[in-house]
Amino acid sequence: MADTVFKKVELVGTSSKSLSDAIANAVAKARQSEPNLRWFEVVEQRGALINGEIQYQVTIKLGVKLE
Repeated sequence: MADTVFKKVELVGTSSKSLSDAIANAVAKARQSEPNLRWFEVVEQRGALINGEIQYQVTIKLGVKLE
């Protein structure tokens, strides 16, 4: 069995609906350029108020398997 090596990519996802949607938005965007995504970890959660509306923001690190 070969040892596996990963790189980490850090992204900030946003959503006007929920933290979960913010994560899903970031992962979906990353999949467009990183086909070997294997995992993610949430490293920061926060929100912003834009024109009185809440915008959820989540910083995630994604693990990408290197071939």
